[in-house]
Amino acid sequence: MLEPVSSRFRRRLDTCDVAALRMLNGSAVDLISIANVDDLFWFVAQNIVGRFNFTDCVIYQANDDQTLLTQVAAWGEKNPYGRTIINPLVIPFGGGITGRVAQTREAIIIDDLRNEEAYIPDLQPARSEICVPLMFRGRVMGVIDSEHPDPDAFGAAEREILRTVAAMTSAKLQLLEEAESSNRRYHSLSMSHAQLAADASNRKALESGMFEQRKRKAVVLLAGRLAHEINNLLTVISGNLELLGLYGLTPASSEELRDAQFAGTRMAQVIRDMLSFAQRAHLKPVNADLNILVADCLEKSRQLLDGEVELALAGDLWLVSVDRKGMEAALLNLVVNAQDAVQGGGSIKITTKNIACFQPDGQSFATDLLPGPYVRLTVTDTGVGIPQDRLPRIFDPFFTTKPVAAGKGMGLPVVMGFMQQSGGAVTVS
Repeated sequence: MLEPVSSRFRRRLDTCDVAALRMLNGSAVDLISIANVDDLFWFVAQNIVGRFNFTDCVIYQANDDQTLLTQVAAWGEKNPYGRTIINPLVIPFGGGITGRVAQTREAIIIDDLRNEEAYIPDLQPARSEICVPLMFRGRVMGVIDSEHPDPDAFGAAEREILRTVAAMTSAKLQLLEEAESSNRRYHSLSMSHAQLAADASNRKALESGMFEQRKRKAVVLLAGRLAHEINNLLTVISGNLELLGLYGLTPASSEELRDAQFAGTRMAQVIRDMLSFAQRAHLKPVNADLNILVADCLEKSRQLLDGEVELALAGDLWLVSVDRKGMEAALLNLVVNAQDAVQGGGSIKITTKNIACFQPDGQSFATDLLPGPYVRLTVTDTGVGIPQDRLPRIFDPFFTTKPVAAGKGMGLPVVMGFMQQSGGAVTVS
């Protein structure tokens, strides 16, 4: 018997739950490094929804007044123009199926569009439709819509997939909005300060420093909240993966399950990094000799390093109170960053030294450092260096110069968060 297309479509989704979970986990990690809203919408339409055998995907963004939806991304035969939309649709809240979803804030599945008066047909009429809102903290941020040429094409599996995609997209949208708002405030403050008279230069520097601290505090709080929310979702996904492992799976299914679990492990590490940046990691400080800790860390990480690391360690180093695992992770992050910078040739050097920090010295660090005795650990490389305009951003979470999915941009923010939580500081030149 010839099986209907819609049945085959649904069966493919129902029989690849493990693969779907794997793709959702991998997509959640990939979303972290996307730097702007436009790239986010197109990435979700083409590289996330497009992976799940939907025939098309259209994403609408809501305006701030919560009255209009504007088409911002599309994937499928209805949009053959790459990342260009010809005459984007603008739909009022409550208008058509998409506007109804934005108004009611509830996902909807239409089994047969011929019976739906609100359906607005285009050049290629569809028979069934699924529509899911993008929501964050009670606000409609947009809508994800997909149509299919056959009736009864969508069911519970497709709805749950789009709901999960919508949740990930909404969380990332909120993070991008917070970052953009912070940047606007920063530029606005900079422009105002530029108008101050020369005799107000000291005040300008003080206010700028206070602003940076408020900005960083806001980002830290946001990262902590987001980490906990994502961790709740990940706990559910990981628990279901463990339950799937109890069933009698085929060798192919077992391999897909391992892939999904590996993706979940990657995401769990991202969450741990975010909590470390937000200074919410559980630390167990002990008195330690940094010289011994450096040697142990390099020995454990020998397989990760391409070449030798030069050591210049002080012989009379003071003991420090620090969490050993956290310190090793921070040091390894610094060495790996240095290693990336010397890929074309160069050397890496680690030095330790006892220092006495006075009030003027503490002002040169990215965070306040109280006067007193400290041990300074320095990682130096002779690589390509960091452009001056990027120096203020290297400790921002998820800021990376690497391609999408090649790096999550949490290495240096983790170092910053760990040092602050440990009563220290970090600076760069």
